[in-house]
Amino acid sequence: MSTAVAITAADINKLRQATGAGMMDCRKALTETGGDFEAAIDWLRKQGQKVAAKRSDREAKEGVIIAKTSANNKIGYIVCISCETDFVSKNADFVAFAQSIADAAVATDAKSAEELNEASVNGTKVSELINDKLASIGEKIGIAKYERVEAPYVASYIHGAYRLGVLVALNKEAAEAGKDVAMQIAALNPLAVDAESIAPEAIERERNIVIETMKADPKMAGKPDEMIAKIAEGKLNAFFKEQTLLAQPFVKDGSKSVADYLKSVDADLKVASFKRVALG
Repeated sequence: MSTAVAITAADINKLRQATGAGMMDCRKALTETGGDFEAAIDWLRKQGQKVAAKRSDREAKEGVIIAKTSANNKIGYIVCISCETDFVSKNADFVAFAQSIADAAVATDAKSAEELNEASVNGTKVSELINDKLASIGEKIGIAKYERVEAPYVASYIHGAYRLGVLVALNKEAAEAGKDVAMQIAALNPLAVDAESIAPEAIERERNIVIETMKADPKMAGKPDEMIAKIAEGKLNAFFKEQTLLAQPFVKDGSKSVADYLKSVDADLKVASFKRVALG
């Protein structure tokens, strides 16, 4: 049932950016769901629309992303320094500035963006350096995203002229495999390491969307609920294969999965977690 609610152009644009759906479809989705953003995404999917997948990484429009590790490769850091235009983000001085902030993260082992803002570079706090840079270039800048990963071995990877950074936490040292897996994550953007890493409520939400979409399909009319549920589980398995890292086809050899690739390197090699931060 539709709910009377004021839907703004900004609301519609936000949903369009998140889903890739058309303007009128986004307006209707928000109207039908009373302006509830998450429910509107589900509404679009239940109408059979292909929607841009939600990801755990947070996207900033412009900026520089630096991914690096400690000297012993046991701690990894991603720092996203945001700005307003690509003119600034592509400037060598701004890239060097972002590098210096990332170096401060490594040197002080900052646990959060707040800690990093309090860290010092040559005696000056990062927050003060950011304010100085803001004043000199005339654009709003800041630490838009910060990630820290600790593991027996952490691999880092920067892709696309500092527009995407990845950290991969492994249970043992494996430099080449770590880089390969990081590149896989950069290219295919998985939701999680494996199906067990996805929150049960997220799986249930996906299952409900699949079932509702199938029930709305005229070709499924009259089919018993048991049959629909069984088909839905098959579709969920396909979802896991596409969206979870270990089940994805390995980008360098599509005949094997990422899990198979890791086993070929070392039977005991495991991916504990990963972080991916992208500009968009």
